[in-house]
Amino acid sequence: MQEIDIASLTIEEVKNLIVEIGEKEFRGEQIFHWIHGKRIESFDEMTNLSKRLREKLKNNYELNLLSIEEKYVSKIDNTTKYLFSLKDNNIIESVLMRYNYGNTACISSQVGCRMGCAFCASTLGGLIRNLTAGEMAGQIYKIEKDSNIKISNIVIMGSGEPLDNLESILSFIKIINHPKAANIGQRHITLSTCGLVDKIYTLANKNLQITLAISLHGPNDKVRQEIMPIAKKYSIDELLKACSYYIMKTHRRITFEYALINQLNDQEEYAFELADKLKGLLCHVNLIPMNPVKETNFKESNKDTIKKFKEILESKGIQTTVRRRLGSDIDAACGQLRRRYLEMK
Repeated sequence: MQEIDIASLTIEEVKNLIVEIGEKEFRGEQIFHWIHGKRIESFDEMTNLSKRLREKLKNNYELNLLSIEEKYVSKIDNTTKYLFSLKDNNIIESVLMRYNYGNTACISSQVGCRMGCAFCASTLGGLIRNLTAGEMAGQIYKIEKDSNIKISNIVIMGSGEPLDNLESILSFIKIINHPKAANIGQRHITLSTCGLVDKIYTLANKNLQITLAISLHGPNDKVRQEIMPIAKKYSIDELLKACSYYIMKTHRRITFEYALINQLNDQEEYAFELADKLKGLLCHVNLIPMNPVKETNFKESNKDTIKKFKEILESKGIQTTVRRRLGSDIDAACGQLRRRYLEMK
C-alpha cells in the first residue's frame, strides 16, 4: 500500500481518513492541528493520541518533511534565501522577505518549471515534478522555525507555475488558511501565473479572496511571444478577457507584473500601449527591474527608463508601483540559487 502524505490533506480529508480506519472524527482534527498548528515532525510527538493510533499512523501514512540544505542571508536587506531538500532529494528554494508591515514568504510550487519563460532561471532545467500541499506548507513552517518569526503574507512566486499544479495549490490554501493551522487569511496570499487562461477561469469559479498576479511582461502578443512561450497558446486578448472574468467573480484587484528588459519591452510606446490595454480593469501594474540571469543576454532597464515607463502608466490612470529589489547579493530571484547549487553538485 502506497503511503499517503497526511500533511497534504485538508482537515476534512484527515477527519474522513481517520473515520475510515475506525477512529473517532475528532482525532482527525487533533492530528491536523499537531501537523499544521504545532508543527510536529514525527507521529510520536502526538502525545494526546494512544500509542496504538500513533503506530497505525506510522505504518500507513507519512509526513513528507523537508530539510534546510543551504541558507543565505543578504547583508544588504536581511532577505533570507533557503534551499530545501525534499524527501526524494530534489531541491527547491524559498525566500523570506522582511517588510515593516510583516514577514513575507515566497514559496515554490514545483520542482523546476516547464513554462519556458526566457528571462527566468527556474525553467532552465525543465519541470521535475509538482510539489504537494504539505511540501508547500512545509516551506513556511521551516522558515518560521528557523528564523523564529511569524509569516503574515505568502507569495506563490518561487519556482514553478502554480496553476500548472492547481489541485495541490487549492489544498494548500485551505490548509494554510485554517485556524488550526497557520491561520493566514486568503487576502494575504498572492498567486502568480504566467497566464494559463483555462486555469484562471477555474480559479475564478472557486471565488477565493487571494490576490492574482499575472506575469504580463509585454503589451502585445509579439513582445510576449519573444519571451513567454505560453503567449503562443493564449493571446493577450484572451488572457485579459479571463482576467476580467476573474475580477467580476471575485471583486478582487489583479496585479500585472511587468519585468522591464532593456530595449525589448521598455520603450515608451509600449507603456502607452499597455495603458490602453488595461484601461477600465480593476488592476495595478508592478514594474520589476529584471534580475540578470547569466544564461540569457537580457539586460535590465536603466532607472530613467523605469521612471518614465511608470510616469506614462500613471498619467493614463493606471496605478503603478516599482518592486524594490531584495537579496541581490544572494541570488534571490526565482531559480537562480537552485540552479547554481545543482551546477556545483
